[in-house]
Amino acid sequence: MPIARLIIDPPAEGAWNMAVDEALLESAVASDTITLRFYEWTPATLSLGYFQAYDDRAAHAGSRDCPVVRRSTGGGAIVHDQELTYSLVVPMNGRINAVATALYDAMHQSLVNTLARLGVTASLYRTPELVQLGAEKPAEPFLCFQRRAVGDVIVDGQKIAGSAQRRHSGTVLQHGSVLLRKSASATELPGVCDLGRINLSASELTNLWLEEIKPLLSLETELESLTEPEVSLARKVQIGKFLSADWTRKR
Repeated sequence: MPIARLIIDPPAEGAWNMAVDEALLESAVASDTITLRFYEWTPATLSLGYFQAYDDRAAHAGSRDCPVVRRSTGGGAIVHDQELTYSLVVPMNGRINAVATALYDAMHQSLVNTLARLGVTASLYRTPELVQLGAEKPAEPFLCFQRRAVGDVIVDGQKIAGSAQRRHSGTVLQHGSVLLRKSASATELPGVCDLGRINLSASELTNLWLEEIKPLLSLETELESLTEPEVSLARKVQIGKFLSADWTRKR
């Protein structure tokens, strides 16, 4: 059974969080290492999907005062506040089935299983809305948690978790967010604690979720920290990319 590095980071600002994920992706290309990371954000931050226009953020009043960062993965904007974010970096060498839907389903099904242990009924979204032949496809909502994609985690009709991927040199980075509760910067979005009427912290979810992730991905984990080269690379990427207006406002 392969062993994955487990990294549990304290809350950090958005550009650093995105830079660390990118550094882990680059590191895995060279080291052939699987890494599973859990982290949070401070202050509350709006992350734009790679293809979203920066100016569209003005349409969402609740997050106008939040700092903004652009992800290297697609999808809708996310208000990172009352939630838990994970990233999974996997070299696609046969140890884990890294087909996109397999990784999505494994992480999301393990979350469904975790919530079931807490008495919360969750499911994977499987029925995208059909667009009538010849009809113009409606514009997607600005916020990720108001969108639906096959494999998203749904509780009581509301999306509470989703993920996105980036592939580079034979390695996949998948990261995603679990909405725990409403944020003051996105009061229209209930989280799993609101919907399931439970009290759950990010650290408690991390520990419970790990118990379900490992058997579904056939992994063992060892708690580690970023290496010095990864920290150095993350700092360079943070300054050169995720703190750069050229990157953040590129669309």
